[in-house]
This record gives sequence, structure tokens and C-alpha cells, in this order.
Amino acid sequence: MTAVSPPPPVTAAAPPAPLPARRAGFTGRLLAEWTKIRSVRSTAWTLLIFVVVSLGLTGLLTWLTLHSLNNGKNGARDSGILTDPVNFILGTGLGLGQLAICVLGALVITSEYSSGTIRASLLAVPRRYPVMLAKALVFAVLVFIIGEIVAFCSFFIGAVLVNGQTYTLHGSVAGHAVTVHRTLSVSLSQPGVLRAVFGSGLYLTVLGLFALAIGGLIRHTAGAITAVIGMVLVIFPLAGLLPDSWGAHVHAYLPTIAGQLITQDKPTAGQLLSAWQGFGVFCAWTALLLAAAIFLLQRRDA
Repeated sequence: MTAVSPPPPVTAAAPPAPLPARRAGFTGRLLAEWTKIRSVRSTAWTLLIFVVVSLGLTGLLTWLTLHSLNNGKNGARDSGILTDPVNFILGTGLGLGQLAICVLGALVITSEYSSGTIRASLLAVPRRYPVMLAKALVFAVLVFIIGEIVAFCSFFIGAVLVNGQTYTLHGSVAGHAVTVHRTLSVSLSQPGVLRAVFGSGLYLTVLGLFALAIGGLIRHTAGAITAVIGMVLVIFPLAGLLPDSWGAHVHAYLPTIAGQLITQDKPTAGQLLSAWQGFGVFCAWTALLLAAAIFLLQRRDA
């Protein structure tokens, strides 16, 4: 009998070598930051409050002022709607609505520290600074788009209410009574108006980045929001009370004071900076604070 040799053992095919993991680039960081910002409910609610407050107050305060003006109340004449209706329209709703952008800018960064998700972000990006850059860029684009839409809508709401309104001024010249009739009219084609409306969106964008930088420095939600709103509403405006010419120069170069010049269609008396110079000063302040926030992000533990 011939011996039958057993069949050779079947060897399993070696599994394919895994592909080398690719590190997510800056585009991946942008997508990650966009996912984080839009998935947080506070973002949608804060932006909704910004839109409603800005547009609602623009229409309401403009209508109330015009109504008082038609009834001959002196307070309405002192509101500025007669001398500069564009600045009045842009300054009523957006002046209060900007606080929502301040809150959102601080929340974008401080909410990650309070929830602890910043640790996961920094583990994925050991160099850290791309996290802040991507967050700032995504947030700036979001605020710019929303801010420009709200700024133009605010202007058009105010223009509908203002255009065609006629008022009468009574005075005296050389002892003779004089009566002046004037009709209010605003449009984007007037000098400086388009720049002021578009500049309002730019101002809101940089203001949001300014608040984000403060949040990155303080890393505490309540503290960051208090600091930003305190500077915008209290500290910077009160600096205008500083005496002499040095006080006027200090006040003119403060961040939001300089930045708001781009939202005005006409220069004011004693204005030290042009609209674009003031906006450049605001951008410089914001860039400096963002650089400080990035530096501390590199140095401090999360």
C-alpha cells in the first residue's frame, strides 16, 4: 500500500497593512470648529436675540422718535434724527444688539473650558494655536454674514420710516421769525451711507473677535462677559470725561470708541481719527488681544 501524504496546510492570507493615519489639516480644524459652534444651542439663541433686538429696536425707536417729533416734543429734536438720521438708525437697534455679539464671542471659547471639551481639542492638536485661529476664523465669518444682513435690514427698516417725513423748525434771524420746512430722506447713494452700513457689519465682526479674545484670556464665562460688556458700555464711554487734550486722545484710541467711527456716515466735531483709521485701531487692539490669548493657550494648562 502506498501512503497518502496529507495535503499541505493552508496558510491564511496576511491582512493588508493599515493605511497610515493622516493628521487632520487646518481645513479639518475649521470643520470641527464649525460643528462645535453650530451644535451649541446658545449660538442659535444668542444670534436670534441679536436679530430680534437689533431690528425690533431700530423700528420701534425710530417710529417713536418720529412720532414725538411730529407732536412737537423737543426731546425728539435733540435725538439726532434730524441732523444725522443714518447714524440714528444704525445706532438705535445695533447699539444694544451688539451686546449679544459680545456675549456670544465670550461663550464660544469659555463654554469649552467650563464643559472640559477644550482638552479633547488640544489633545487632537498638540500645537494648540491652530485651535484658536480656526475658532476665530469660523466665528468671524459667521458674525460677518449675520451682522451685514442685520445692518442692511436695520437701515432699510429705518429708511422706510424716515423717508418722506416732514418737520417744521421755528427760529429767528436778525430779529425776524423764520420758519423752515424740511423733508427727511436717506439712501445708500448718499455720501458715506453705504460705508457706514457695511462698516456696521465689520464693526460687529471685530467686536465678536474682541470678546472671544477676552474670553480666551479670562477663561471664565461670567467673568469674560462682565469684562467685555463693562468695557463696551461703561469704561470706554466714561473715558470721554478725561480732561484736556490728552484725555481726548486716550478716548479716541480706545477699541470700541475708535471702531464705531466706521458706522457713522458723517464725522463729528473734534473727531481725531477718520472712519478707516478708527477701524484699523480697533483691529490692532483685537489682534493684540488674540495674540495674547494664543500665547497663554500655549503656556497654560487646559
